[in-house]
Amino acid sequence: MTFNGEDPLGFVQLYPSFPSFPSFPSINMRKTWVLNDLYVKEAARGKGIGEKLLKRAITFAEDTGAKGVLETAEDNITAQRPYE
Repeated sequence: MTFNGEDPLGFVQLYPSFPSFPSFPSINMRKTWVLNDLYVKEAARGKGIGEKLLKRAITFAEDTGAKGVLETAEDNITAQRPYE
């Protein structure tokens, strides 16, 4: 979550996902985080908050030894902008 003082500006929500069997090679047995929600208040959009939240999610995945982060649906054009 990102704040301006005590006012929340946005949040990112990650869910852990583990590969199903069979999964080869064994390196693929590391968890993956699914980025389910990334939300920024309308008044705070266009100020880099979404990019900051996305970078924090990626750092969190790296810190937890995850294989990666799965991102938003391909048809969600507005939400795709921060990933670019």
